[in-house]
Amino acid sequence: MALTSIKFAPGVDKQDTAVGAIGRWVDSDNVRWRYGLPEKVGGWSSLLTDTIHGVARKQHSFVDLDGNRYVAIGTDKFLLIYYEGAIYDITPFQDDNSATLTTYSATITTNSTAPGTSITVTTSSTNTIEEGDMIVFDSVTMPTGSSINANNFEDKICQVISVPSNTTFTITSPVAEGNGGGSDLTSGSSVTLKPYVTVGPSEQSYGYGFGIGNYGGNISGSVTTTTNGALNADTAGTGGVGTSVTLTSTTGFTSPAGTAAVGTIPNAELISYTAVAGNDLQNITRGALGTATPGTSNGQAHLSGATAQDATNWAGWGEAVEASTVTLEPGLWSLSNWGPTLVATIANGKTYTWDSTAASNFQTRASRNTTNYVTKITGDQGNPTASRMTLISPTTRHLIHLGTETTIGTASTQDDMFIRFSDQEKLNTYAPSADNSAGTYRLQDGSKIMGAIVAKENILVWTDNALYSMKFVGSPFTFGFEQVGTNCGLIGQNAVVEIDGVAYWVGNNGFFSFDGTVNNLPCSVEDYVFDDFDTTKGQQVCAGINNLFTEVTWWYPTATSAYNDRYVVYNYGESKNVPMGNWYTGTNVNSIRTTWIDSIIYPKPYATRYNSGSTGTFPTIVGASGLGQTVYFQHEVGTDQIDPDGQTTKLTSFIQSYNFSLQKDQTEVFLAMRRFIPNFKVLQTSAKVTIKLKDYPSDSLANSTYSPFTILPTTQKIDTRARGRYASLRIENDGTAENWRFGTFQVDLQPDGRR
Repeated sequence: MALTSIKFAPGVDKQDTAVGAIGRWVDSDNVRWRYGLPEKVGGWSSLLTDTIHGVARKQHSFVDLDGNRYVAIGTDKFLLIYYEGAIYDITPFQDDNSATLTTYSATITTNSTAPGTSITVTTSSTNTIEEGDMIVFDSVTMPTGSSINANNFEDKICQVISVPSNTTFTITSPVAEGNGGGSDLTSGSSVTLKPYVTVGPSEQSYGYGFGIGNYGGNISGSVTTTTNGALNADTAGTGGVGTSVTLTSTTGFTSPAGTAAVGTIPNAELISYTAVAGNDLQNITRGALGTATPGTSNGQAHLSGATAQDATNWAGWGEAVEASTVTLEPGLWSLSNWGPTLVATIANGKTYTWDSTAASNFQTRASRNTTNYVTKITGDQGNPTASRMTLISPTTRHLIHLGTETTIGTASTQDDMFIRFSDQEKLNTYAPSADNSAGTYRLQDGSKIMGAIVAKENILVWTDNALYSMKFVGSPFTFGFEQVGTNCGLIGQNAVVEIDGVAYWVGNNGFFSFDGTVNNLPCSVEDYVFDDFDTTKGQQVCAGINNLFTEVTWWYPTATSAYNDRYVVYNYGESKNVPMGNWYTGTNVNSIRTTWIDSIIYPKPYATRYNSGSTGTFPTIVGASGLGQTVYFQHEVGTDQIDPDGQTTKLTSFIQSYNFSLQKDQTEVFLAMRRFIPNFKVLQTSAKVTIKLKDYPSDSLANSTYSPFTILPTTQKIDTRARGRYASLRIENDGTAENWRFGTFQVDLQPDGRR
């Protein structure tokens, strides 16, 4: 029989069945399409021998006035600079609104009877240090008689392991305490502490989870009153002498038994009771549901007149609630550059700068007190202290705060829909006046600003429901705002990219583009993506442009994963002649990314991969625990993955075709496949071809006799024994140093009866 050529359309179709997706590929991993042909993606290699603590959430590349190239990397714990093959820690220290650094004087206690696993640090005043925080130790003097050298802690970063009280915390000792004696060593110790800024958690939670309310709690339908009498931090009730809590009124409180939240959420104490008599909640249990203050006997101290709520319907950590609008977003950064100066904003936090031209730039941390630019509050000037994100208008040089404070310096006035922009060329001036261009604007459609990017002729701003265009118009308004789309909200801050004047993004209900008009992107894998997309973790979504191959990729988390574990690609350059667009997907764990920057300043794309089960090496942390590991890769290099230790990890790939029959409408007749001619445009080392068969659409595919076939560059033909009503083609590689690009499938097909 003559050979039949079967040509498959580019991309993957998962909207139809494997039989109905005629002429299409139906599954893939680590494969892209170029010139209509499928090929294995390029490899990647580590840029560092170190791995980074925590999960990276943002990258930004920029160039200084001398042509030096930098990449700023923001993680859930640190702000880092990559420069010429090395990584530097420039994370800011905590400060107040005037940018005065927060420091604590403290003493150190070591236990001479223990193997040196824990050290207690006691501050001379109440601190705001929390479990997991990073602390730098300075001017260290260890207790008299301790075998632990002060150099083990001097200028070292320590992770806080536990917080027994508001004046104490524990860290892990880097070495064992060698001296015996049976008592704690405290005499003569001293240390100065500098806490790192707090960025946020490594993952996003919604409805429940650690950090939402009091230990992740949520109150519904509560009644609010105040206490009539103070509560000591002991097992007793009002005044420390009884077993009850006296309220101004118990009207509306659950009776006879329930739970009251005393104090201000999220730091309230839960107190359970079994009886109500007058205005007393009787037979109390202090610190119910794990809300007691660490280091106290059983509760928190509360002044008379403290807020008290009926918290019987409290939903705690890990407990699902019927409905919730509370979202705990992950630690995010906004990164941009003001010329050679990096501008970095923590999501819902402060703005910092780092001057790349400073003589001691790599020994200098980002701060709100840099040499040339300041972001601190001075008098009636200064940057907001709570903004969802920031960006810089590159042509007009305004610093724009989105989802920010209506009263600068008062974080409680943060409005998620409010925009504030600086005076032109003045990073620190925000008070509008007749002789400057500072100003404000509030968006209306939506509940919060989700993201913004600098586009070709304007700035695009997304809420959770709408898209706005922000365009410079000059005096007196500076910027004009126009709503250009609705029901097209952005799912996460980093889920949008722009190239060649077109923006691409993903929302809760689909993929979109904007080229002057908002468009729904037809998607041949839409159900596959959204049926398993955990949209409650939208702030973890990462979008990236690879202009070398006209690809937009979104990495996203599924319902069964705490972090990104799948990706979907839209090939905007090869979608014009494909009815539902050229889309493809993947799940290979080595291919999942949390940040991505395109090859603009650098010749290749740079990206980060996170592994929650591994431990990083940079920066050096005493007692690092539970931070996970980020690896920094350069893409489109070679054929495999080169790890930080120089080891090669094979990069596997595959494509699977639809289930084709002998003829389009003649599935009653079985087909017989006698041979096929390998037709690879590129074939390095080898590839495998598998013919899979089934008799009915509901059957599972089974390999044909002798499959899979190993194809070499010298292979001329393959003889097969393949027979079935339907056949499917699978092309893959499973070894190192392998690369392939497939052309047309040429096969000898003939009818082979009805049974």
